Order: sequence, then C-alpha cells, then structure tokens
Amino acid sequence: MLEGVGPEPVTLVIFGGAGDLAHRKLLPALYNLHVDGLLPPRFAAVGVGRKALSDDAYRDFAKDGIGQFSRRPPDADAWPLFAQSLFFVNVSIEDAGAFATLGSRLDVIEHERGLTGNRIYYLAIPPSVFVTTVEQLARARFVPPATASLDHHAFSRLIVEKPIGHDLASAQAINDAIAKVFDEKQTYRIDHYLGKETVQNILVLRFANSIFEPLFNEKHIDHVQITVAEEEGVGTRAGYYEEAGALRDMVQNHLLQLLALVAMEPPHSLDADVVRDEKLEVLQSLRPVTTDAVDRHVVRGQYVAGFELGAPVAGYRDEPGVGKQSRTETFVALKLFVDNWRWSGVPFFLRTGKRLPKRASEISIQLKEVPPILFNANRSALDPNVLTVRIQPDEGFAFGISSKIPGPQVRIYPVQMDFRYGSAFGGTSPEAYERLLLDVMIGDQSLFMRRDAVEAAWRFVMPILDRWAGDRTAPVPTYAAGDWGPPEADRLIESTGRRWRPI
Repeated sequence: MLEGVGPEPVTLVIFGGAGDLAHRKLLPALYNLHVDGLLPPRFAAVGVGRKALSDDAYRDFAKDGIGQFSRRPPDADAWPLFAQSLFFVNVSIEDAGAFATLGSRLDVIEHERGLTGNRIYYLAIPPSVFVTTVEQLARARFVPPATASLDHHAFSRLIVEKPIGHDLASAQAINDAIAKVFDEKQTYRIDHYLGKETVQNILVLRFANSIFEPLFNEKHIDHVQITVAEEEGVGTRAGYYEEAGALRDMVQNHLLQLLALVAMEPPHSLDADVVRDEKLEVLQSLRPVTTDAVDRHVVRGQYVAGFELGAPVAGYRDEPGVGKQSRTETFVALKLFVDNWRWSGVPFFLRTGKRLPKRASEISIQLKEVPPILFNANRSALDPNVLTVRIQPDEGFAFGISSKIPGPQVRIYPVQMDFRYGSAFGGTSPEAYERLLLDVMIGDQSLFMRRDAVEAAWRFVMPILDRWAGDRTAPVPTYAAGDWGPPEADRLIESTGRRWRPI
C-alpha cells in the first residue's frame, strides 16, 4: 500500500453484487475495512444484478455473509453505520437500457452521500460477460479518461476477477476490449493470493534480511517446491471447473505468481511497475515445456472415490454436473526451470489439486546439502536446511537447521526456527480482499497483474493445454480422494533424487 496515502471518497459498483463472491469475500472485506477505520468517510457500495432485491434486503444479504464468513461478526455499534453505505440496483447487464437506470440511481446515491463521482467497477461476474459489461460502461459514458484524476476530475477504475480468459487468445481478446475503455493504469486484475499477508511478506523476507537474499541462487539452492492443496472437491463449481481444470484454475495464475515472487530479482524501488517488471522477467525466463517435454515434466490427475476425515466421498466424475467421461484434471504437478543466471539448473516443483489430504499452501526453498565430511561423514545424511513459507493455514515461516543434542556424544537433530503471525502479532491477519480492495481505492497497482504478465503466463501453459487437447486417448492418471495425487507425481520428483516434502 502506498505509504501515508488514504482513499478518496468513492463508490464501489459490484457487478454480480448478489453473487457468491460478494457474499463470502467482498462484503465481509468491506465491513472489516470499515471496522478498522480504513474506508473513506464518504463511501458507498452498490451491488448490481438480476435479483430483485431492495436496499434493505441487500443489507440483510450482506449481514448474513459477514456473519458466516467475516473474521469479525457484525457488531452492534459498527454494523448500522456500515449498512447505510450499502445499496442494490436490479438490472440486467445485457439490457441496452440498463445502464441508464443504473446511472440515474448512482447519481442519486452519490448526491445523497456527498460523493464526488469517483467510481470503482468490480466485475464479480463470469468472464463470458466481461466484454459486454465494459462495452456497456463505455456506451453509457461511465468512464472518464485515465488522465481525469490528474486533472482533479473524478476517476474510474476497473477490477477484473480471474480467470481472465480460457486460453491465450481469449485473454488477449478480453484485454483488448478492456483497453478500448480503460487505460492500463485504471485496470486492476485481481489474484487474491497476492493479497495474503504471507505472500506479501516474501519480498520482505528476501530483501529486508541480509541472511536470505545471498542464498537465493543456483550456488546454494537445491530446489524449490510450491504446493497449493485443497481438501474440498469441486462442490458446486462443476460447470466452471469442467471448462477450466487445475492448470487453468490454479497454475496459470496463483502458482506462477508465487514462483515469480520467489525467483524475481531485487527491484530498484517498490513502485508498482518496477516490481511487476521483475516478476514479468521471471515468467518470460521460464523454460518452455513443449511437445514431448510435457509428458516428462507435467503430470495431471483426477480424483476418484475415497475418504475425507474417514467419511466416503465421491469421485470427480460422480460429482453433480460432471460428465462421466470427463478428462478434466483436478491435480497438476510440474517440474519447471527459470533459465537465467540466478536460477540456472535449479528445478522448481509445483503441485496443486482438489480432494487432497488437507488444505495448505506452502513454499519450501531447500538449500544444498553440506559436504560429506565432519558431521556429515560416515553416517546417514543430515537433513538439508529448508526455508518454508506457510501461506495458509497457520501463516508464518520456518527455517530448519541442524543442532547438537545435549550430551557427551555428538548427535545431531533437525530443529525449527519458527515464526507464526498469530503468536507474534496477535489477532487475525486481514483477509486478502481487504488489502486488495483498499489498494484499488488508493490507486496502488503493486499487487495486481499487468496485462503482459497475464498473457506471459497463458503463453507458458498453452503448449501443455494443446498437448492434452491433442491426445484424447491416453488415460488420465487417477488418485483416491484423500491422497496426495497420483503415483506419477511422486515419480516426477523422485526421478531427480528428491521427494515431496510432507505438509
């Protein structure tokens, strides 16, 4: 967040304002910003959607979501004031006259609340209607030019929720349509992983501590593992997931962004574009995985029936809305290389999947082993030093070192230097959407994906998608729900003499 800068009065217009994302994430995040005194004094959140909701009904909808999903329940003192800032407009995005109705209502709300016309438009809607919505905004003249805020006129900003496209071509088409209406400086492509406290702390860990940064290179690092595991199955998202799969849903955005933060060069400043330039450089340095290399470096899998916490659960093809012959992957593991001087020859192992044994996201940076002399001679190998960043749950990081067990003999045992956010700072960390929404209000794009990075990530995964699409006969490996993926994923890393770290 920009140092010492507070948000100006603003209206947040949420397309899809009565949807699941608003219910679970956006409205609870706004409420917590209100409780923390971080919202501007003059503020309005206007939900837009097809549901016929009154303002009061929308406030009840918001209160229900906050009660279920917020890190703080609705407070008798804080809630009434926050509720006054919530409104709902019942229109259909596709309706040509809808935006005239919306514009009239926004004018009334902004006049009554003393707002200046600054607006943020949040596309919490399916990607299939991104372009239509942006074109409607332009047609209704809702969007002043990007230079308006520089001229002390009201600003307009756009938040685009992932996924941005289904492949490189569709991502470029969406970006082209947005660029006709919104300048890149007005566009905020959101990846909620980048708003998590532990992810933000990766840069601090690397570049504010002289002990770590000199080690982040091919001379000292043996390999890096990034795991994003989900315990739940596809649930009610089968319609979306059948079209996406784990590679599009998780690798193309979340995991590659985490890799970029771990592998990037030190930026010369914390300016948004300077940081994003360095992350882009990593994505562009990824060794392409093409043709037959896909079979050697990428493993996919699909969960079958198994057990979760001792209870039987259905396989993916038996989930409601999933085809009986579906080839959609619910698990992906990859071996990647960043072909630059810093990381030459260091493998990065990524894995993600649904119906895994636990919900956990971790980055493990394993240092090279000490030479087989002194304490590592004539005995079983010492455990390597590992820096582990726990993104969720139990946010924090740990560094594994070897220590002597007290006593007359030299016996060595691995111990952990462990930092936990909860015990160090108390309370609960802000949710990712709290930070991200506040940054949009302030105008800080540091944690948001730029167009070139989105398209670079798609460009990297496209050969994998094309390879899978071109071979419809090879069986998709399976794994039982509750396991850590198919055996092929173990063989992928074990073929290099390494193992997946326990989580």
